[in-house]
Amino acid sequence: QVQLVESGGCLVQPGGSLRLSCAASTSIFSINYMDWYRQAPGKERELVATITNAGIINYSDSVKARFTISRDIAKNTVYLQMNSLKPEDTAVYYCHARRVLSAPYSVWGQGTQVTVSS
Repeated sequence: QVQLVESGGCLVQPGGSLRLSCAASTSIFSINYMDWYRQAPGKERELVATITNAGIINYSDSVKARFTISRDIAKNTVYLQMNSLKPEDTAVYYCHARRVLSAPYSVWGQGTQVTVSS
């Protein structure tokens, strides 16, 4: 079973930057889609960014031009660089891995809290 471990969440001031990491227990080349989601209190979980094993990237409109998803294949790690943070970015951020072909699965990390406040 693939395991995901997120890290990097903390308290940051508005306008600040933060980088989240998601370390996978397997080669990320074998994972078709790696996503970052977030869930704010009282709200539904929201897809923030996706990177495919082919390197195709997509962002939600709410974070486009502020957030960057990237990966380090050698470290089996996906990152979310978050710049120009706003209080409305406050949420628990989750890493998600989807394999859709042979032996499909959908796996979530435990989440990491990001709080944007002065």
